Amino acid sequence: MTTTPVPSDERLARATLSRAVEPGDEHAGRWLRRYGATGFLDRLLRTGDDPAPFPGTGAGRITSWRQRATDARPGHDLDTIHRLGGRFLVPGDTEWPRQLDDLGDARPLGLWIRGPADLRTWALRSVALVGARACTPYGAHTAADLAAGLSRQGWVVVSGAAYGIDGAAHRGALAAGGATVAVLACGVDTPYPRGHDGLIRRVAEQGLVVGELPPDSHPTPTRFILRNRVIAALTRGTVVVEAQHRSGSLVTARAAARLGRHTMGVPGPVTSALSAGVHELLRGDATLVTDADEIIELVGDIGQLAPARRGPVLPRDLLAPATAQVLEAVPARGPTPTTVIARRAGTTPDDTLAKLYELHSLGFLERRGEGWQLTNTATEASNARRGGT
Repeated sequence: MTTTPVPSDERLARATLSRAVEPGDEHAGRWLRRYGATGFLDRLLRTGDDPAPFPGTGAGRITSWRQRATDARPGHDLDTIHRLGGRFLVPGDTEWPRQLDDLGDARPLGLWIRGPADLRTWALRSVALVGARACTPYGAHTAADLAAGLSRQGWVVVSGAAYGIDGAAHRGALAAGGATVAVLACGVDTPYPRGHDGLIRRVAEQGLVVGELPPDSHPTPTRFILRNRVIAALTRGTVVVEAQHRSGSLVTARAAARLGRHTMGVPGPVTSALSAGVHELLRGDATLVTDADEIIELVGDIGQLAPARRGPVLPRDLLAPATAQVLEAVPARGPTPTTVIARRAGTTPDDTLAKLYELHSLGFLERRGEGWQLTNTATEASNARRGGT
């Protein structure tokens, strides 16, 4: 990777603080912004009689920071990530994704990363795909299909490596030979869930594995929730595929909306509790999407429009309006005289007769004695493919 101008003591201080401070701690972020990483750490560890080194921050929180910072071994953590072929990114690095700065004081102290790609470059063209852990086969198939479609068009798929929708999204991107990023709520050397050990290894080889926590850190429920803000900030938009009313993926979508990112949802059966959370989003400001083209229309460049959707074009759709009017006037059953059809169509008998012969030549009608009736096969054919767009 490229070298960066960030001083080594600043990187070391942030590595220490990543062990001492929980992700998303805005109290720490405020003091970090005021004093810088080295100044904040020095003030935290300084011995003396100052009972309130950080006014407005509770004593219990400060005590926890100090104890964990004292026990931290930043050199060991940095050596560990380097042995894994990874790196520790901090603000100011060339590879740092600047959109994370939108998080303000909740911005990550740094990011521990495994994988060969450049995170900043990938984040500029990325979409988050998130959803339920206990998803349905429909949800898993949809997530994999969306991820593959995005990958084939050069977009990076970002998710959280959890069971269900997350795992399906990563697999879909990998299967398409595309780029994917897994944002973990633990150390990047601590695969979680354990059942996704192999998947996370594949992501680290073909994509990127990212986390705020130093090596050998374990996940907690709070860390999962706070991890979601990074997914939201890192990407151009968030797509939710299956989510109940109380779902971490909805937290990601709402964080994306607060940050001014696009929020999208894939609809599901109205009878499914796993779709209730998505439908709630769609009743708000989220946009309904059903495929990769519709996602790219929102997050991509101006003019990248999804193809128009329409039903099959039937032969009668190609008729001139006056001819179609006569055809509509022919009853569904039994031969009907020309004069009756003319009266129903509101035209003269001569004009009606001309249109009836035209429709006969096109196969819509057949003559029965002095009357006309619809053929049995006139409207069955279509010039659209079966299941056409």
